[in-house]
Amino acid sequence: MSLDVSPALLEQAERGEVDEAAFVDCVRTSLPYAWGMISSLVAQLKVDGGEFADNQTPPPDEQARGQLLRALASDAIRGSLERHFGVRLAFQNCHRVAVFPLDPVVDDRLARFTSIRGQLLNQSPELRDC
Repeated sequence: MSLDVSPALLEQAERGEVDEAAFVDCVRTSLPYAWGMISSLVAQLKVDGGEFADNQTPPPDEQARGQLLRALASDAIRGSLERHFGVRLAFQNCHRVAVFPLDPVVDDRLARFTSIRGQLLNQSPELRDC
């Protein structure tokens, strides 16, 4: 299971609509490494400005790597994180997370980051098994 869902949140989902803030809090507590990575990149983007902020350091272990994969591979989790932080998220390989502002000025840079070319240029033998 990728999230530690409280009985109250599960009841909410069974009844219908789920409070997104409660879902985001569930993500925060269930995937602390992924949450910390994304929130630190958002803070870096706000402080440094620029077109994007990214992480190029591999996670410390497989548990942390799994958290990044779960957070960014799930449309629901990823979308909630993007709305919560007010950014667009991008992901390459198994650890390179990038945050882009919600600004059309950076659309070209986001397109380059998420392109086939960008993916190929980010390859490395050390990451073959990630």
